[in-house]
Amino acid sequence: MKKVTPAASPDAYVAALSGWRRKCVAGLRADVRASATLDEAIKWGHLVYSANGPVLYIRAEDTRVLFGFWRGKRLRAIEPRLKHSGIYELATVELLEGSALAPALVRRLTREAVALNRKLGDPRAAAKRAR
Repeated sequence: MKKVTPAASPDAYVAALSGWRRKCVAGLRADVRASATLDEAIKWGHLVYSANGPVLYIRAEDTRVLFGFWRGKRLRAIEPRLKHSGIYELATVELLEGSALAPALVRRLTREAVALNRKLGDPRAAAKRAR
């Protein structure tokens, strides 16, 4: 894996992208930010949104954009394209050039994910208890 210096800010993260990935990330970001009050930061080299713990992330790669939720497994009834991976009930939608998520769907997923953190607490704490 190539080593990349993380962007200095969320705005810089988006500005460093080009083409369809920039348009995709900017659209996701706008819809997420319009959905709920979230802390936005660069963590692990990509956009991470938190409210009572991490809620979701947006990660641009060379050929895809990942839109993931820490409690995404619980959101699969809303969006079946969410694929489980890793810990924290993490599930991610893979977006390729020409694919997209409707803004209303992004907003609904975001609101539901924030509500889960409000109800269940920080997903990192839940994962530690499960170990």
